Amino acid sequence: MSRRTVTAAALVLACLLLVAGCGGDAPRRGPVGPPSARGETAAPEGGSPFWVDPESDAARQVRAYEAGGRAEDAKVLRRIADRPVADWPAGDDPVPEITRAVRGAAAQDRTAVFVAYNIPHRDCGMYSAGGAHDAGAYRAWIESFAAALGESAAIVVLEPDAVPHLVDGCTPAEYHDERYGLLAEAVDRLKRQPRTRVYLDAGNPAWIGDPGRLVEPLRRAGVARADGFALNVSNFQTTDRVREFGAALSGLLGGAHFTVDTSRNGDGPLPGDRADAWCNPPGRALGVPPTDRTGDGLVDAYLWIKRPGDSDGTCRGGPAAGTWWPEYALGLARRARG
Repeated sequence: MSRRTVTAAALVLACLLLVAGCGGDAPRRGPVGPPSARGETAAPEGGSPFWVDPESDAARQVRAYEAGGRAEDAKVLRRIADRPVADWPAGDDPVPEITRAVRGAAAQDRTAVFVAYNIPHRDCGMYSAGGAHDAGAYRAWIESFAAALGESAAIVVLEPDAVPHLVDGCTPAEYHDERYGLLAEAVDRLKRQPRTRVYLDAGNPAWIGDPGRLVEPLRRAGVARADGFALNVSNFQTTDRVREFGAALSGLLGGAHFTVDTSRNGDGPLPGDRADAWCNPPGRALGVPPTDRTGDGLVDAYLWIKRPGDSDGTCRGGPAAGTWWPEYALGLARRARG
């Protein structure tokens, strides 16, 4: 999926397409901690309690490279395949995918990480357009999602872009009240699961630059009943910058905790004020591996929410949003520090 740094031009285009008035925040969507390891074997190293999917696209690609005699590429790509990344259950029925993940995680006494990404009118009709047909369909989807988690340990990042798109004006005004209600209901439903932690997406500091603008929208979306908020999902902002922004937002929310997506921020964002800097930017690198040992009392975890190697959209030669792109994945892994 694409998590964009919304440029003024992109916002104008979105508004024209949606016949809605969109306001103009700058682009949307650390020091980096422990360096990405090279050529490690399957289990994540100490410090990561999260589940590694042995059937991820990266893991399957490693096996294909090994079978094809590309041993060096396979070794490099293990920097992704051997790390825990979030699962994004797709389609009308999220249950089979969630069930497979929670069973795998439970067998290893680990925590599965998920993204719930199905809000109606998703992504302002752009690269990741779609979502549930209406409010009733979304409620049913969230019910199935939550029930499938059961009593397993899980983290859910709730609806990337949904709140920031309300703040920047890209989502038409007639959908605002419904969206706030659906997000708050989703928080409440997911939190009925005894070992599920929920983090509402709050964009990144290059998108909504003033954290004060997020406070009331996050409150309306139920952040007080969640475990906190999530930052930098699918973006490239440095960990230091995100932590500073998150601390400021936390202070305005009474000390709320947050998570940071470090999947592709090892070299920060694409330099310069470029259009579509959020979309498959060249020269980026993996960031700090997933861990709950952040050294920061407000940061609950560094997570790989965006699946490194999944395209942001059909830009710069990429496939459709969310599609595995092995060449891009290899580039991210080769440039990882360590």
